[in-house]
Amino acid sequence: MDKGLQLLEQIIKTSAFRHKVLSSNIANADTPGYRAKDVPFGEEMTNQIIELDKTNPSHIQGGKTLKETMGMVPVERSSWEDGNNVVLDMELANMTENALLYEAGIKLLSKKLMIYKNAIKGR
Repeated sequence: MDKGLQLLEQIIKTSAFRHKVLSSNIANADTPGYRAKDVPFGEEMTNQIIELDKTNPSHIQGGKTLKETMGMVPVERSSWEDGNNVVLDMELANMTENALLYEAGIKLLSKKLMIYKNAIKGR
C-alpha cells in the first residue's frame, strides 16, 4: 500500500480516537472526581512513523511501523472543588481543532484516491 495512504489512514484513525476521548471529557464535565484525558496527536503520530526502507542487507533495521495502538494520557491541570479537572472551553477548542484535522485528512485521502482513479482511467 502507498505510504501516503497509510499515513493519511493513521491521521484519520488517530483523530477519530481523539474525538471519542474529548467527547468523553465533555460528557463527564460535571462528574465529581473525573480526570480529563487527551491523545497527544503530535506524539502519537511520531510513534506511528512509517518504517524506513532497508535497501541493503548491511543496513541496520530501524524505524517504527504503523501501529494500531493509541495512547491516552491524563491532562495535567488544576481541579475544581469536586476533583474534576475538565475545562469545557478547552475541551471544545481541542475538539474543534481535532475536527479540522480529521476533515483535512479525509479531503486529502479523497484527492489522493481521485488521482489514482484518474490514472487508472488514463486521464
